[in-house]
Amino acid sequence: MSESPFPLYVFAFIFGSVVGSFLNVCIYRLPREESIVFPPSHCPSCGGAIRFYHNIPIFGYLALGGKCADCDSRISPVYPLVEALAGVTAAAVLWRFGLTMEAGFYLALIYALIVITFVDIEHMIIPNVITIPGILVGLVFGALSTDWGASRALMERVGYDLGGFLILLNEVPFLDSVFGLLIGGGVLYIIAFLYSALRKREGMGMGDVKLLAMLGAFLGWEGVVFIMLVSSVLGTAAGLLVIFRKKGDLKYALPFGPFLSIAAVIYIFTGGFRALT
Repeated sequence: MSESPFPLYVFAFIFGSVVGSFLNVCIYRLPREESIVFPPSHCPSCGGAIRFYHNIPIFGYLALGGKCADCDSRISPVYPLVEALAGVTAAAVLWRFGLTMEAGFYLALIYALIVITFVDIEHMIIPNVITIPGILVGLVFGALSTDWGASRALMERVGYDLGGFLILLNEVPFLDSVFGLLIGGGVLYIIAFLYSALRKREGMGMGDVKLLAMLGAFLGWEGVVFIMLVSSVLGTAAGLLVIFRKKGDLKYALPFGPFLSIAAVIYIFTGGFRALT
């Protein structure tokens, strides 16, 4: 855990909440295939430009009383929620990982998961514009985390048989990243394909497959296994609750992206199964 001074946590929260404002733009515009740059922030109801002092994260929403200054239409509470969540996330990542490269990559990943979660909840889609570049970023993270000289020496020492591969998988981050990508995308694709073939309807979209592939690229094969198990438990519990509230209706579709995202965040902060040993 990091022992950063308190003012640094305050700065991290402020920085995160400002980024949260941008995440809100992405959440609203990406599923509508709108530019996230132009036009500037505006009210979705009347189109009026949002004044800079009303765009202050969290406080702008409170000052407006949750309503547009021009047309008095209601502003979704999701906006300050995302800003606060992004601020808390920045402070939490700083606390867990300190000012490190690892912290930067994990913060970017969690911010991507925040956007994915809210978009998936509202629109039942996971934007490719996040997951596909995210896979590449995850591989870059694995490459930058790898000591290539030590990895080459280890490879020569352990050999190229199955036992040597398993050792390399745990000791070489880039290899773990590649294998995590293949396991994450491959396993979920097979599950989605079999479900579709047996039930004659889509039960899991390719967006979920790409999301787990991205998570595998960032978190490796152990992360993928943990995420699949935990998200399945969370999704099953939520599904049973929905069935109970819908009085046995099995046709209601739940987005799976949020459960994958929650499980990934748990893994990032706890280390998954390793925390139990």
